[in-house]
Amino acid sequence: MSAESFERFLSRRVLSMQESQTMKITGLAKKMQAEGKDIVSLSAGEPDFPTPENVCEAGIEAIRSGFTRYTANSGIPELKKAIIRKLSRDNGLEYAENEIIVSNGGKQTLANTFLALCDEGDEVIVPAPYWVSFPEMARLAGATPVIVETSIETGYKMTPEQLAAAITPNTRILVLNSPSNPSGAVYNEAEVRALMQVIEGKEIFVLSDEMYDMICYGGVRPFSPARIPEMKPWVIVSNGTSKSYSMTGWRIGYLAAPKWIIDACDKIQSQTTSNANSIAQKAAVAALDGDQSIVEERRAEFEKRRNFMFRELNTIPGIECMLPEGAFYIFPSIKGLLGKTFGGKVMKDSADIAEYLLKDHYVATVPGDAFGAPENLRLSYAASIEELSEAVNRMRKAFA
Repeated sequence: MSAESFERFLSRRVLSMQESQTMKITGLAKKMQAEGKDIVSLSAGEPDFPTPENVCEAGIEAIRSGFTRYTANSGIPELKKAIIRKLSRDNGLEYAENEIIVSNGGKQTLANTFLALCDEGDEVIVPAPYWVSFPEMARLAGATPVIVETSIETGYKMTPEQLAAAITPNTRILVLNSPSNPSGAVYNEAEVRALMQVIEGKEIFVLSDEMYDMICYGGVRPFSPARIPEMKPWVIVSNGTSKSYSMTGWRIGYLAAPKWIIDACDKIQSQTTSNANSIAQKAAVAALDGDQSIVEERRAEFEKRRNFMFRELNTIPGIECMLPEGAFYIFPSIKGLLGKTFGGKVMKDSADIAEYLLKDHYVATVPGDAFGAPENLRLSYAASIEELSEAVNRMRKAFA
């Protein structure tokens, strides 16, 4: 039998899911690089800075001291305490140890939440553009993603009116990602409070993905919905060490939520992966409790890169950019390029544009349709100014 004939045995949950486009494009770019192609990659969702030295040393010391066995499923107490201190210091949030769980990266914290709270027939409201995995995780849990489209005119933010229109008796979770991957949009306090007023009293949970909370610009600071006392019992805060501390490969994510939700996630995790990596947990303590000046230094460097990309991309005819307020992505509209012919092919959507840039001009981007925005591209500026300049020059040539 052919491989295709066996696909009928796959579960409908798997068949309903899409492959992560960000991982797919990044993998193709790395393959082309391995073949000797001079690829400038703006596709990866990770900082280009190394993990801080004190964090690495903490990991090495954990190995040398023999801290290499199973830990408590929900994380070591030392790390939970560090997370509590971080949330209080940086986010104005107060939690107890039994309201924290440590997982194998931010993806697992989110997946655990969907699996704990969603059943067949439930709906999850996801503003677009969205991080690629939000709708797929909802589907994996048996729920139906309800996509709310935003635009560059609204700063890629959902309005209270849009939220109210999307709510049905089946709504279980609202996903709020601020700062946003891919748009870089940040909801301020007034905007968060306006959204929360719409759902207050409706028994709708808020999954607040705050992974990029320490990477904001121009004095902007994200406001967590968990800071609203009457909403805190309904809010699940997801964060991790991946972006702020350049620890993507260490795989440390965490949730802060009411104890009963943490207990449910703990149960799921105990039957799937068990505890997060013991060595990485020790390293995460050093990251959260150590000198935070390196986080600010790197944020400032990201801001310089953001300003460069915003200025340069907006000089290319057919491309329009919003100035991101957070994260390290810029999400240009390429609406003005669609319908035109480049490289002998008519560009129908962002997938065509991304393929053309990669194969003909060796610039790796991610098509916006992966994020629910087929007229955009996501470009990561987690690269040096020299690399960003080369990428922009190639794009300018590509669309001349």
